[in-house]
Amino acid sequence: MTRKFFGTDGIRGRVGEEPLTAEFALRLASAAARVLAPNGGTVTIGKDTRVSGYMFESALEAGFVAAGMDVMLLGPLPTPGIAYLTRSLGADLGVVISASHNAFQDNGIKFFDRQGRKLSDDVERAIESKLLEPAITKESELLGRAHRIDNARTQYQWFALSTVPGDLRLDGLKIVIDCSNGAGYKVGPRVLSELGADVVPIGCSPNGKNINADCGSTHPELLQATVKGVNADIGIALDGDGDRLVMVDHTGALVDGDQLLHVLATARNEQGTLRGPVVGTLMSNLGLEKSLLALGIPFMRANVGDRYVLEMLQQHDGMLGGETSGHLLCLDKTTTGDGLVSALQVLAVLRESGRTLAELAGRMPRFPQTLLNVRVASTPDLEAEAILSVVRAVEAQLGDRGRVVLRASGTEPVVRVMVEGEDESEVGEVAGRIADAVKSAA
Repeated sequence: MTRKFFGTDGIRGRVGEEPLTAEFALRLASAAARVLAPNGGTVTIGKDTRVSGYMFESALEAGFVAAGMDVMLLGPLPTPGIAYLTRSLGADLGVVISASHNAFQDNGIKFFDRQGRKLSDDVERAIESKLLEPAITKESELLGRAHRIDNARTQYQWFALSTVPGDLRLDGLKIVIDCSNGAGYKVGPRVLSELGADVVPIGCSPNGKNINADCGSTHPELLQATVKGVNADIGIALDGDGDRLVMVDHTGALVDGDQLLHVLATARNEQGTLRGPVVGTLMSNLGLEKSLLALGIPFMRANVGDRYVLEMLQQHDGMLGGETSGHLLCLDKTTTGDGLVSALQVLAVLRESGRTLAELAGRMPRFPQTLLNVRVASTPDLEAEAILSVVRAVEAQLGDRGRVVLRASGTEPVVRVMVEGEDESEVGEVAGRIADAVKSAA
């Protein structure tokens, strides 16, 4: 059975359109309760700052309580904070209401198990199998209760601080942090201030509709300009739900997830604490792979999606992995991608090495890479001859000097065309040819 509603990161879509309706959220909660806690239990529910979060929070709460589960409402909190509290509070599952880096008109729902890890494909299929059934309401004596956890944000803040050495101080560092007007808007600046940094917050004034709007990890231009404008030492950008991280060095240059993963992997390798292979994705820059292998660090590629990076790390007893977009997994510190925790790990490396981010990021050579997002009304057959013939021709032209990745997004109605090679102009030209073929087929 294929998954109809769950994509690579939960269920996501436009608010008010199926499946992102209040009625669907209620049925989803009921289905999840029957699969994961049929005899009752406890669930945490957290959200980002979208105005539609209130509606989905209420609908999910009703569905879980009617199915006999107690609900702990965490309020606005980064996705990794909800994963952490699900585990630390002993809940049976956790729910996040967020569409991550998407605009406020979208929202989504994703789950964590009691260990703070994302659900497997098989469990998501089991939940989907119950969605065709009506939501249940148990007898009155078996109904659940709901209450708010007033110190949820503080608990997560202290957890984030616990992931770095106790003597780490950031005094003398001016840091700009862009929280994308999202879930990290309070904890991000507070954690950095607690460590002594001079903090310049931007993207920390959510109004329910400005999440990810020209700010955050997907729009780092504001951060780059601010770092240079205030003569900061470093910039940190999270996305709307706080599980992605990109950074900016003191010159205003962007440092993406591949480069940050390289910084962390090489530091742990030098310390002798790195375990297992480093795991990237099909989209990870070839420079990351080649430079790690040159250091004797094994590198593997998973399918796109941090859940698949996590699965491969677990299969091979690895501890570090991530995506170019900034989903970084530090399994020696936490169970899921965490933008704030990852930023703290990088800051710890900078302090311990005495080097700047520009110096450390510059250790990884970057192959020219072009990524084109072809927006489509419906995904065309990517195995169609009209597309494959162009892909084969490009691969023959590049030979062993580059590679092509063509895939449909699991979170947006786009087909991603990625071409990587030695020559930037050639890469851009051939990527455009493939994108044109996809447009024609769609």
